[in-house]
Amino acid sequence: MEKLDRLPPSQQQEVLDYIEFLIYKNQPRKTIWDKIDEIVKEVPEEVWDELPTDGAQEHDHYLYHYLYGTPKKGL
Repeated sequence: MEKLDRLPPSQQQEVLDYIEFLIYKNQPRKTIWDKIDEIVKEVPEEVWDELPTDGAQEHDHYLYHYLYGTPKKGL
């Protein structure tokens, strides 16, 4: 600490920045799946209820309907 006190303020700040970097670097990292899970938990249940359940089967319908306003085929 004595050595640190003898440094000019700008170098003290550099030392502090480096220490904070080391602390950040050694923090456990979240996986992409953890981040997705956090985002999904923020979506209200009523929003999930409004999503189509056949999204994969009706991909073209949803794509064209929402982009171009075309009706669903076969109706």
